[in-house]
Amino acid sequence: MNDLMAVDVLLHPDDSMIALAKQVNARMLTSVPAPTGFALDEHHQPHITTLQRYVRTAALDQVYAAIDDVVASVDLSALKLTTAGIAHLEGQPSIGLAAIVVRPGPEVLDFQARLIDALRPYTGSGGTADAYVRTDAEPDINTPTLTYIENYVPDHSGENYLPHVTVGLATLTDLATIEAEPLEPLTFCASGISVYQLGNNGTAARALKSWSV
Repeated sequence: MNDLMAVDVLLHPDDSMIALAKQVNARMLTSVPAPTGFALDEHHQPHITTLQRYVRTAALDQVYAAIDDVVASVDLSALKLTTAGIAHLEGQPSIGLAAIVVRPGPEVLDFQARLIDALRPYTGSGGTADAYVRTDAEPDINTPTLTYIENYVPDHSGENYLPHVTVGLATLTDLATIEAEPLEPLTFCASGISVYQLGNNGTAARALKSWSV
């Protein structure tokens, strides 16, 4: 058993947001087809991360119990977000990892803060590729992924939180065009909460436990 596991406590978007994510993903695949590019499928679930951490594999039951307590303490039906545009991170030469950026409501920020506090006793540091799901299509975990999860708190939480739905890979040239196009705002709700083990590029690769909204 690996000492650490890279996990994502995530919100499942409702049907309206899933439809938008798949529409944008189809466009990404015309820019960077598989196997370099990826479709939204069972290994790349559309989701909104609320917290990514390395947790001790031996403490997974305690992690689930801590999340149970947080879920019981908040009104999950109030977790709403609104799309703001498309942006990217440069993960490979000439290719960007694209996402639909969303604005979180205050209830989402409160939910994240509670999760950070609840999982703090079970987190670890120094996760390697062994902490992730690896597949034949993606046998390696790139360095930006390892670093991103290591530094998620505080670099990507609280006032630095930038929630998004990852939608695929595209060339930087195509992304310049796509990101310049207007995106009609869409306000959507969470349809559920899950813990996933992460794959390469921070994708939700393997479901571990879920809660219904």
